[in-house]
Amino acid sequence: MPPLLLLQDIALTFGGTPLLTGTELSVGERERLALVGRNGSGKSTLMKIAAGDVAPDSGTRFLQPGTTVRYLMQEPDLVGFATTLAFVEAGLPEGEAHRARRALEALGLSGAEEPLRLSGGEARRAALARALAPEPDILLMDEPTNHLDIAAIEGLEKALQESRSAIVMVSHDRRFLENLSTVTVWLDRGVTRRLDKGFAAFEEWRDEVLAEEETAAHKLDRKIVNEEHWLRYGVSARRKRNQKRLADLHGLRAERKRLRGARPLGDVDMSVQEAQASGKLVIEAKAIAKSYGERAIVRDFSIRIERGDRIGVVGPNGAGKTTLINLLTGALAPDSGALRLGANVEMATLDQRRESLSPEATVADVLTDGHGDTVIIGGESRHVIGYMKDFLFRPEQARTPVKALSGGERGRLMLARALAKPSNLMVLDEPTNDLDLETLDLLQEMLAAYPGTLILVSHDRDFLDRVATSVIVSEGDGRWQEYAGGYSDMLAQRGAPPSLSPPQPDKKAAAIGTIAAPAAPRPKRKLSFAESHALKTLPGRIEKLTAEQKRLEAVLSAPDLYRKDPTAFTKATMALAMTRADLTRAEEEWLRTEMLREELERG
Repeated sequence: MPPLLLLQDIALTFGGTPLLTGTELSVGERERLALVGRNGSGKSTLMKIAAGDVAPDSGTRFLQPGTTVRYLMQEPDLVGFATTLAFVEAGLPEGEAHRARRALEALGLSGAEEPLRLSGGEARRAALARALAPEPDILLMDEPTNHLDIAAIEGLEKALQESRSAIVMVSHDRRFLENLSTVTVWLDRGVTRRLDKGFAAFEEWRDEVLAEEETAAHKLDRKIVNEEHWLRYGVSARRKRNQKRLADLHGLRAERKRLRGARPLGDVDMSVQEAQASGKLVIEAKAIAKSYGERAIVRDFSIRIERGDRIGVVGPNGAGKTTLINLLTGALAPDSGALRLGANVEMATLDQRRESLSPEATVADVLTDGHGDTVIIGGESRHVIGYMKDFLFRPEQARTPVKALSGGERGRLMLARALAKPSNLMVLDEPTNDLDLETLDLLQEMLAAYPGTLILVSHDRDFLDRVATSVIVSEGDGRWQEYAGGYSDMLAQRGAPPSLSPPQPDKKAAAIGTIAAPAAPRPKRKLSFAESHALKTLPGRIEKLTAEQKRLEAVLSAPDLYRKDPTAFTKATMALAMTRADLTRAEEEWLRTEMLREELERG
């Protein structure tokens, strides 16, 4: 069947720099396309062209007559509407206003909410209701899961799976794309490539494409060398006869220049500034509680967090995740209970709303705290421009104010600042917001190798599965429960999804339960990313710790060490105690995980 929407040979230039060059996009009936690419590659711009909101410099846009299109942009604008109901009704044809209230209630809104008082998640739900209510032939969605909690994301997935609309989606949520997409379109260096498979098959295919490009570039290099040798030693004797060959060489050089200039965008080079190791105990909470008025945020919660733990925190928007984090880190005093922080804890934080970034501060000022032009990374002084490049900032952006940065750039800037601060405890509140998939992969690898302790608030299920060693889940009414493993592990242990919907103000809003907590089959338990990583890396760590223990024991065996150097004796004694504790913990963790692996293989 002919496509509903077809973009052909689309070209667009911004500020003299080509953004799209010969881009293609075809959307068939009921197709579900994942549009992927690096931050800045032009995905949002291509979506706007598809929606008809932006005209390209050249190329054609064909839409089948009578086809309806709805576009969910990254930042919905509700200005000028008295209520969310009025906002959704404005996107519907006459006589179909009844659909507005139904869509709003399915997404947990009553329709009476005032736009100026909406949270980010509520504004996103209202925008989704406006896009979904008319049941369009084509639904274009740019980061639809932004600001949504896990319950709402899973409910949205269910609604989209039941929808008859063709869907084009841009998202950094890997699990969302894997669950919904049947086609993947890769926007890279201004052009698109299409894979007639869902996102789950994309990354392997992308790596094959890039490997083929590298091979072609290498072959081209060798051919140029051969042709240049001929040029130097043979062209003068056969000048007239070989003018075509000379022209071909110039063409080869031009092609090589194009390939070099068209390499994929650089990767973020992430490294974390490590502080001196903390004590084995990092945080211990005993029966802590916190309420605001009559509403209990945390009730009788206890936990012991040790060095190297990776704790995920999961719950609906408004459940009190940030309050719980502030209690655990000592930023907020509990109403009752006891909290103890371990020795030598140095904390770095990344807040969700980026509120700690002054809009007028420049990129360089944020990274250097406004002092000088250097940052200390790994104990060494680096020029701020070099450190900026690690996070894909151009040198000329050093004096760019924060208010002029895109969401992705602000996210990278916050990460750069957090990772530059010496720490052995990192607290990350929604670190995946606005990051592209490749940068997320790098962040996951960095966190897996981080020797300190991590507390992570996230609605990204795949990210939690890859990073967390345990998950704290809101059970409602101020109760929180810890489960071993990642998000999928938690579901397997419970046998059903937790109640992830926050308390609702009325029965109509409570309708979100029909969309936000879908029944899910019990997934087959398997090792999480963190557990698999532990099995691979713990033997090497155990070997190193054993060697270090023997070395320290040898140092302390010197009969006159205490008399000659009491300070060295004390330091060696403390180091030996810490090493023995780390070794015991590593051995116990390996044994636990290996037994789990064997049990799962048997089961």
